[in-house]
Amino acid sequence: MAESDVPFDRWHKSYPKNGDAPCRCGTRRNPLYPSADHGRGQRWQARYTDPNGKPRRAAFDVWEDARNHLEEVRVAMRTHSWVDPDLGDEKVWLYAKEFIDRKKKRNKNDNTTATYETHLRVHIVPFLGHRQAKALKRRDTMNLVDHLIDKPGIGSTFYVIQIFKTWRVLVNYMVDEDVPLPANICSRIDLPEIEDRVQTAFSPEEVARLAAAMREVEPRYEVLVWLAACAGLRQGEAFGLKESSVVWLKHQIHVKEQRQRGRAVKLKTKASYATLAVDRFLIERLAEHLSRFRGPEPVSEGAEQKRRQRGYVPPPDEGLIVTTRAGRALTRSHFNDKWRASVKLAGMPEGTRFHDLKHFYTTRLLAAGVDPKTTQALSRHAEFTETMDTYAHPPEVVPGVTVKVFGALFAADDTADDLPDDEPEDGLGDGEEREAG
Repeated sequence: MAESDVPFDRWHKSYPKNGDAPCRCGTRRNPLYPSADHGRGQRWQARYTDPNGKPRRAAFDVWEDARNHLEEVRVAMRTHSWVDPDLGDEKVWLYAKEFIDRKKKRNKNDNTTATYETHLRVHIVPFLGHRQAKALKRRDTMNLVDHLIDKPGIGSTFYVIQIFKTWRVLVNYMVDEDVPLPANICSRIDLPEIEDRVQTAFSPEEVARLAAAMREVEPRYEVLVWLAACAGLRQGEAFGLKESSVVWLKHQIHVKEQRQRGRAVKLKTKASYATLAVDRFLIERLAEHLSRFRGPEPVSEGAEQKRRQRGYVPPPDEGLIVTTRAGRALTRSHFNDKWRASVKLAGMPEGTRFHDLKHFYTTRLLAAGVDPKTTQALSRHAEFTETMDTYAHPPEVVPGVTVKVFGALFAADDTADDLPDDEPEDGLGDGEEREAG
């Protein structure tokens, strides 16, 4: 604690000079001499040096309050529970900036970081960014949700939930930075009801329709539909699949990288790295694609001459199975334009996602009788519940199923077959009771 165990009197000099006149605060026996701060602000200071070596000067109106504060600080330092009172003075926008900068510095998932950055920049910081972090309350979270629900351009309640989740992640970051926030700032928030984005998996006919539509919109990208539907590859994984990752004779695919913004990055989770067994149909689609679209498309002699004049450098051959016409790795923004056009051409609902094809993959594996744990491994899910609760869609898993389980279980008890049609199945008439034994 270092400086003083008793409050310091700001209003009076500790060492008066000769010629100083006493003020009325003192007595004849104990005269007090006014300082430059006499009568200005709170009189008593609780002076101490914090564990970080910073001098502290907490001011109070009453001597007892200053003394009690010093006692509390002494106990907190002794028990290592002292909290810096300056923590959380910064604005929310500063913590949001630090949060994104640290994500980027640590090479976290680019797509996730970009999503956080967009939610913060477009929706959260304009609404709460000016607030002092430690002054946030639970009602601020509730007001944010209400603001998002009413905000034009949000589009869906699902997007409101996603932005709220980003806010919750930022709040957790501020708590980890020792900002003294209430424990319930994001708890029990009344969120809007949403329906599952995928109610039922695609039918095989719908997948074929999407592939045909993509073949018409951009033939080079048709094979991406088959990679998602028949191997469960995510969009970035399909973009990053290389010819060397296909074991043609064994009908296998090594999933070991993905592409985001054209760059090779690590996969989503450890479970995402796998060697997948695929059927002959997909292998044939891949071989057909490479026979037609390996490398960049040739250009006319005039276009080639213009390229040389402006110093055009062709992209390196990275061995990717699917590239743009120029031979470059695909990006989400470029492909999504083609995807939306294909969805519209195929007559599918607006908002149909490429990722919905992965739901189709998992659902059809289960429908074909693949056991759930193997389906989890093939779907590359870290948790079994994700496979069964999120990606499997029971109404369409086994269409036209016929249940014959229970007849086999009770086949030995064939007494019911001997009963007349007009008698109750338990053999009792109205008012009769079954004898025990």
